[in-house]
Amino acid sequence: MPHDASHTEADDDRILYNLIVVRNQQAKDSEEWQKLNYDIYTLRQIRREVRNRWKRILEDLGFQKEADSLLSVTKLSTISDSKNTRKAREILLRLAEETNIFPASWELSERYLFVVDRLIALDAAEEFFKIASRTYPKKPGVPNLADGQKELHYLPFPSP
Repeated sequence: MPHDASHTEADDDRILYNLIVVRNQQAKDSEEWQKLNYDIYTLRQIRREVRNRWKRILEDLGFQKEADSLLSVTKLSTISDSKNTRKAREILLRLAEETNIFPASWELSERYLFVVDRLIALDAAEEFFKIASRTYPKKPGVPNLADGQKELHYLPFPSP
């Protein structure tokens, strides 16, 4: 499995893991290996960029020391209060639809549902949204989610 600090068993981690497994079965430096290697690199870069955006906002909120732990989601992570799940989903969807905190091709990862839940528990979710809106404003004509998408899942990026 991936060796990043916020490893989970989420869909995006399984996709990355599966890409690595398939790549490792190819002859090194073959065309297929190179395409898969590019996809793996691209996926990791995008994940790193999204995480850095979230970390920057958390630090702007005053969570300099806690940012990494707030972003750390493992397979043992749980929602702090089941009553917050719906609100966390709503805020996460608002972030995706009304800001550019996620790239246009990104489909939501459940990893950030846990982070938003933690922000709700800290009474910082709405302020996070306000900062995200100012820092990563939605650019006109750049869709973030496909019309009608309300599910939290991730699909890999196509090869170039």
